[in-house]
Amino acid sequence: MLSVEKESYNSLKKKVEKTLSEYEMLKEHDSVLVGVSGGADSIALIHILYDIAPVFSLKLGIAHLNHSLRGDESDNDARFVASVSARLNLPCFIEKKDVVGYKMEKGLSLEEAGRSIRYAFFEDIAGRDGYNKIALGHTCEDNAELILMYLIRGSGPLGLSGIPPVRSGLKDDLSIIRPLIKTDRKEIIDYINAKKLSYVVDNSNLDEKYLRNRVRHRLIPELKDSYNPKIVETLNRLASILRTEEEWMENEMKLIFDKNTLIKENKRIVLSAAGLQALHPAAKRRAIRSAVARVKGDLRRISYSHIELVSIQLESNSDKWSLDLPDRIRISRHGSNFIISKEEKALRSKPTKSGITSQNYYEYIINGPGTVNAGKDGFKAVFSEIENVKSHEIYKSGTGVAFFDMDKISFPLVLRNRLPGDRFTPLGMTGSKKVSKYLINKKVPEENRLKLPVALSNGRIIWLAGYIIDDSVKVTLNTRKILRVELFLA
Repeated sequence: MLSVEKESYNSLKKKVEKTLSEYEMLKEHDSVLVGVSGGADSIALIHILYDIAPVFSLKLGIAHLNHSLRGDESDNDARFVASVSARLNLPCFIEKKDVVGYKMEKGLSLEEAGRSIRYAFFEDIAGRDGYNKIALGHTCEDNAELILMYLIRGSGPLGLSGIPPVRSGLKDDLSIIRPLIKTDRKEIIDYINAKKLSYVVDNSNLDEKYLRNRVRHRLIPELKDSYNPKIVETLNRLASILRTEEEWMENEMKLIFDKNTLIKENKRIVLSAAGLQALHPAAKRRAIRSAVARVKGDLRRISYSHIELVSIQLESNSDKWSLDLPDRIRISRHGSNFIISKEEKALRSKPTKSGITSQNYYEYIINGPGTVNAGKDGFKAVFSEIENVKSHEIYKSGTGVAFFDMDKISFPLVLRNRLPGDRFTPLGMTGSKKVSKYLINKKVPEENRLKLPVALSNGRIIWLAGYIIDDSVKVTLNTRKILRVELFLA
């Protein structure tokens, strides 16, 4: 029995040593701050690094962040980690943070808030106390779970490349290493049992209201049982392939980006519009993402649809336009210049009484006939150019269909929320009227008024989608070309 136990912990130790060597995670005399939650993974990690520390002449320290999410349980975890550090005679850094308060303040998900505070804590301790490496206990199963979560959310290659074994380029030459990234939970538990180590169990990891836990406890077991017994290994192999290809593409993109950069400032980048237009669509999207990331500092709240919207707008005939993205990012075109900037003030000021916030505000650019799929905002709109339509066909069409004289509008059109102060001239009238008053008179429920799209041409409202058009764009006997728009509500 003793030989089996010894084989269990020696096997994991050898695998970790191989991972350390493969990714060149450590060198002699490194100072390593180990993130220890108290769970099985981090307890295994600190003991393995403690065992091999003499080989590399490592300086080790333990860091634990109390997230204050589980009351006494969180405090008990912190005390347990302190006892582990005392037994190993290692420096220990423990802090308590209000993750829920930070979540509310920053408008983040609980997972995002916890991760942000945790990594900032690790980096602060490392910088203050002279650690050049941060070691974390992510396993290959953690990586597989994350890949599936990104896949479910529709991520691109960067998200599907998973958790990097080594993350360099942090301030003060700090690196994050993950020595357990090629091990699975069974190996961890076998090691823990073989060495008779204690660890804590976070019961929130069983709560299936969180996506990660549903992926862990439902989706991966189903994939293993019904589709691929080695799904974890398969997903990790996929991540490894995508990670190396992503690195290659980013190196290629850096050359393209630098070639098309005209001005580079702290909160403003100017690129060649013609240079971007000449790129393959995939390269163009990457260039736009890269520019936004450099100006904004990250890509949080910047979705694929934002980047695609900018890319489509760049292809329009207009050489003077602007689009506003989340977190005060403005994208604009002025002649040959394509400009990405971070503005000092909020780009939109909307009275709270309108019920419209930066979270539910939407805006779609329509460069010509085609379909706008706005499922997340509850509608789809189909724009098509038609000829030879008879007047009675127009009058008998449903409320969700509108017809415009194409000579009286100009692309790009804009579909957005109704905003306070919006006015238009309803079909058949001569004077302007507030959109809000028109909808109230029509007894449109307040909730529907908030979601209602309005269409604009040259900044002027031409359609209350699903209700009525502006009189200035109506079809007449002299109309040559007609734009037909049909609205579908989700």
